[in-house]
Amino acid sequence: MIFHKGSRVSDYFSLVKISHTVFSLPFALIGFSLAIHETTDPHYLRLLILVLACVFFARNAAMGFNRFVDRDIDRKNPRTALREIPKEIIRPGSALLFVLLNAALFLTAAYLINLLCFFLAPVALLVVMGYSFTKRFTFLSHLVLGLGLSLAPIGAYLSVTGHFAVLPVIYSLIVVFWVAGFDIIYALQDVEFDKTEKLRSIPESFGNRNALRVSAIFHFFAIVLTVFGGIAGNFHYFYWIGAVIFSIILIYEHLIVKPDDLSRVNLAFATLNGMGSVVFAVFVMLDIFIR
Repeated sequence: MIFHKGSRVSDYFSLVKISHTVFSLPFALIGFSLAIHETTDPHYLRLLILVLACVFFARNAAMGFNRFVDRDIDRKNPRTALREIPKEIIRPGSALLFVLLNAALFLTAAYLINLLCFFLAPVALLVVMGYSFTKRFTFLSHLVLGLGLSLAPIGAYLSVTGHFAVLPVIYSLIVVFWVAGFDIIYALQDVEFDKTEKLRSIPESFGNRNALRVSAIFHFFAIVLTVFGGIAGNFHYFYWIGAVIFSIILIYEHLIVKPDDLSRVNLAFATLNGMGSVVFAVFVMLDIFIR
């Protein structure tokens, strides 16, 4: 049996941190909402289900692959040693099969959407799975992670319209800088370990203080792009309420994480960013459908 007999579905959901889907899903829904507002296609529910499936399966494949590739590194790191593969809750072969299954389901869902999405789907997989190797040779891995998650709004928009447009690209750029910024904060936890294992990150390369400065710059870019997106999309007050809340949350992250005090990193990384993306998406969609 390839799947580990003692493993449960919940173990695989834990392996890929299913709750962190909250980072990409809200922006996928923004891209989808922008698209259906511009078209008269009546098959919205079918497309929405397929878009949600693509987000779910692509993320499972990417995170599962990351855990598979990094299994030896995770075993050495005290912070990650209790993950499912190092603890032998899930065997490496089972994790790899999980990755292949989700990748296949992602490609299938993309095929059922339209041919453009299907042809671009392998490129998306290459980006989101290729991220797992980047920390071995470049401190820009944070931006690669951001690029991977940024495919969600563009992909969702393409699923409905079948063509590219400027506005969803703006929201993808927001995701690039937003994700890269909070991933730098997350990487502060592993600076000494990364140096020992010769793994690259902005905190490892430039120190905590400079890393937080770069993170703040990235989040500033995200806020500026949020304003630019609101202007370009001719949005109204609901959008701007969401944009202000999102911006305040990003600023607050940098007030609670200090170079010499990382006690609130998890609050900044998971709780605040998850809350920010959901709130922003809700207000953007309200603006799209109510105005």
